[in-house]
Amino acid sequence: MLQFMLLFSRQGKLRLQKWYVAHPDKQKKKITRELLAILLARKPKMCSFLEWKDLKIVYKRYASLYFCCAIDQNDNELLTLEIIHRYVELLDKYFGSVCELDIIFNFEKAYFILDELLLGGEIQETSKKNVLKAIAAQDLLQEDDAVEIALKELGLV
Repeated sequence: MLQFMLLFSRQGKLRLQKWYVAHPDKQKKKITRELLAILLARKPKMCSFLEWKDLKIVYKRYASLYFCCAIDQNDNELLTLEIIHRYVELLDKYFGSVCELDIIFNFEKAYFILDELLLGGEIQETSKKNVLKAIAAQDLLQEDDAVEIALKELGLV
């Protein structure tokens, strides 16, 4: 089971965080700070897995973003790497070659895509097609709501 997922830039700016195990905010900040320091100091040719405290850390860098997951000791690192890759593929499909700015300005969509893929730290949907369908349906609902609000503001409804 995933304990948490962090997305951060090469400059160490946290862009997205999803915690599947409850921690106090102070501890979350400490964990994030420690992992950022460790992962940013690693060389590009180094292994994407490391043991940290009682967890395994699995990470991958895509362009200017690091995707980092913490898993239990008995979980499969390669499966976690595949989950990260699947998430990046979904982001790429939705945003069309995702970049850090897409995550910054559309963080709610990034979280929504992650929530469609993972539930409670476990993989929820393996089909990219099904996840993209759910996202498209949500986009349609948001558009309908926006149209309805605009019509109400204009006094047409």
